[in-house]
Amino acid sequence: MADLEAVLADVSYLMAMEKSKSTPAASASKKIVLPDRTVRSVTHKHLQKMYENTFEKIFNQQIGFLLFKEFSSSLCDEPVPQLKFYEEIKRFEKLETDEERWRVGKEIYDQFIMKELLSNSHTYSERAVESVKKYLSKYNPNNPKNTLPSNLFEPYKKEICDLLRGRIFDKFMESEKYTRFCQWKNFELNIQLTMNDFSVHRIIGRGGFGEVYGCRKADTGKMYAMKCLDKKRIKMKQGETLALNERIMLSLVSTGEEGCPFIVCMTYAFHTTDKLCFILDLMNGGDLHYHLSQHGVFSEKEVKFYAAEITLGLEHMHLRSIVYRDLKPANILLDEHGHVRISDLGLACDFSKKKPHASVGTHGYMAPEVLAKGVAYDSSADWFSFGCMMYKLLKGHSPFRQHKTKDKHEIDKMTMTMNIELPETMTNEMRTLLEGLLQRDVDKRLGCMGRLAEEVKDHPYFKDMDWKQVYLLKLTPPLIPPRGEVNAADAFDIGNFDEDDTKGIKLTESDQELYKNFPIVISERWQQEITETVFDTVNQETDKIEQKRRTKF
Repeated sequence: MADLEAVLADVSYLMAMEKSKSTPAASASKKIVLPDRTVRSVTHKHLQKMYENTFEKIFNQQIGFLLFKEFSSSLCDEPVPQLKFYEEIKRFEKLETDEERWRVGKEIYDQFIMKELLSNSHTYSERAVESVKKYLSKYNPNNPKNTLPSNLFEPYKKEICDLLRGRIFDKFMESEKYTRFCQWKNFELNIQLTMNDFSVHRIIGRGGFGEVYGCRKADTGKMYAMKCLDKKRIKMKQGETLALNERIMLSLVSTGEEGCPFIVCMTYAFHTTDKLCFILDLMNGGDLHYHLSQHGVFSEKEVKFYAAEITLGLEHMHLRSIVYRDLKPANILLDEHGHVRISDLGLACDFSKKKPHASVGTHGYMAPEVLAKGVAYDSSADWFSFGCMMYKLLKGHSPFRQHKTKDKHEIDKMTMTMNIELPETMTNEMRTLLEGLLQRDVDKRLGCMGRLAEEVKDHPYFKDMDWKQVYLLKLTPPLIPPRGEVNAADAFDIGNFDEDDTKGIKLTESDQELYKNFPIVISERWQQEITETVFDTVNQETDKIEQKRRTKF
């Protein structure tokens, strides 16, 4: 019977994922109903107070941009071409090769610059024109050193915004489209999530404080991972600071125009009477520890792929003054295509104001300075762990876990004192990279000598690596997780916590008060979810409702 239940749970979960990928909006079981248009006044005042109703703020939000674009398209006498020009520039910036950039750059120049110059209708500065002409006229596709920068049209972006923020934006602020923007913002600002907003599927993982489930957002149909931490278990283990810290770290790495494609980011956090819930990117390809056990050790070429993507994930954290502190294969998750992300920021720490000195992490991956008592450290610790993790993928064990020892003190002692002997079978590039990363002396360690991740990216091991292609997820992963499989341990193997452990733990008002600021909605990620799923449908339905009201009165 238990086996049958596990199979049914897997089937339900896989069906939900497939439905979400094909038509996420169609799988939504709950409708978004925008507030009445009368919220415009109060929402406008709030946005004004928060300085959120400026051209830059609205134009750079996905919902704001789309509504501004719709408004501009309805005005035949306004500079709509500028918006098309802007979108083409944004498309140009994401192109992968110089050949593509040259072809599209020439098309943009001919359509939006030369055409206006010939008709004497060009409204941009001579400086902007010359900056683009200089590159396009000199570009030679046969010369590999002659490249077109992705920010070729940057001067035009600024001037386009200067043109749009004037009369047309003033008219937008008086329009029905701005009213609709206020309706969406009012809805966003009043989001208060509960468990009823999600359909929760099978368990896919378990940690020290709780479980991780696959789930589907009811109003958009989008699939996420829901990490639920048990408040009683947190209290029992005195882990309140860790839980709140994870929420802070996740918000730091998840905020931004696009987020980071190499970190499992958060879109929402909320809490119930007994749970803290993080709504995270769903990674359904398993973790590197699991695949190491299934696949066996990886080749240097295969490790290079994972190392490159993880390097960019670490760089994203380090540029925000965050040290991760728990890098290991089990915390590297694969998506369905085989690309990887760093997960579980429970031990991550902000070192911008004060460097940490606590000995936390996983034995066999912790840097010497982390193990040393009372020694402050920063992102240096992650590069040592990175070296340990690469070694594990290549050899099947940590460099300091010889003869399968599980004695933590022995592993720590070896980390502090042992000189790693790397096998002769390794290439020289691989060997020098690991030697640089596994330096006990922080001042001599790769990634710690002033240039951070650039030192690692510039190492000969990565000499042929196109980092732009890595960032765009264009490299071919060495391992594609099997489709139609959960790629996680059986639900019954993952197991459940023993509720008797927390039987005597009572949650008080002061316990709940600790979490009063826990809920969060990451605006950029919520807007992305909406615009990818139900934005057009909700707008159309709201238009119909408002039209009926106008007809009635």
